[in-house]
Amino acid sequence: MEGKTIVITSGKGGVGKTTATASLGAALALEGKRVAVVDMDIGLRNLDVVMGLENRIVFNVVDAAKGKCKLKQAAIKDRRVENLFLIPASQSDNKDALSPELMKQFAKELRREFDFTLMDCPAGIERGFENAVAAADEAIVICTPEVSSVRDADRVIGLLYARSITPKLVVNRIVPAMVEKGDMLSHEDVVDVLSIELIGLVEMDEQVVVSTNTGIPSVLQKGSVAGEAFRRIAMRINGQPELPIAVPQGQKRFWKKVGRKLGFGK
Repeated sequence: MEGKTIVITSGKGGVGKTTATASLGAALALEGKRVAVVDMDIGLRNLDVVMGLENRIVFNVVDAAKGKCKLKQAAIKDRRVENLFLIPASQSDNKDALSPELMKQFAKELRREFDFTLMDCPAGIERGFENAVAAADEAIVICTPEVSSVRDADRVIGLLYARSITPKLVVNRIVPAMVEKGDMLSHEDVVDVLSIELIGLVEMDEQVVVSTNTGIPSVLQKGSVAGEAFRRIAMRINGQPELPIAVPQGQKRFWKKVGRKLGFGK
C-alpha cells in the first residue's frame, strides 16, 4: 500500500507552519509510521534547523528530485525518533530549480518509501506553492486567529479546492485569555469563515520557542501543551478522526466551569 503525501501550507508566513511540520512528522513517527518531512522552501531552508539536523546535510530535495542522488542519500535519519527522516531544501538553487511535473514524479518515489510525506510549503502562492501542492494527496492549512492569517488561508483554500485537494484546518497559537476578552478571534470564528474541517487547536506555548532554538520538536518536549496538541492531530491524521479536539481554555474560563459545577453563579 502506497503512502500519503500531505502539504502543510498557510498562505501567510510566520504562522508556525515549519514547527508544525516538524512536530507532526515526529508525532506520526512515534505512532510507528515511516515519515519523511520535506522542506520545499528552496533557497531559504529552515526545517533542518527546527529539527536540529542542519549539520548533517549532504544532498537536498533538488538533488533527489532531479536524480543527482538517490532518495536514501538525501533523506537524513533523525537519531532521536525511529523512522523519521528529513529531506532538506537547497540553499544554492532558486524556486525554478523544481517544477510541478518533476515533483509529481518525485512524490511517486516518496509514496513507495514512506507511509507519510509532509511537505513544508513555502509562504505565498507562487512557484514554491505550486511545486509543493503538485505532489500532494491531502493538505493541512495552518492558520492563526488573526484577520490577515484567516484572509490568506481563505485564498489558499480556494486554490487547493481548484486542484481537487480538500484541505483540513489547524488553528495555531491560540491565547485563551485574549479570546476570553474578545481581543483575539475564537476558533469558532476562524472555522466559520474558512468552512473546512477542523483537525486541531494549538495553544500558544513558550516551549515552542525553546523547541525551535534547540532543534527538538515540541512533541518531544515534556509538558509542552503545543506538543500534546500536535500528538493528537497526528493521531487524527493516522486514522483516528473521532478523537475529540481539546479547546484551549484560560484560567478564568476554567474557574467559571468549576464554579458552575459546584453550583456557584450561572
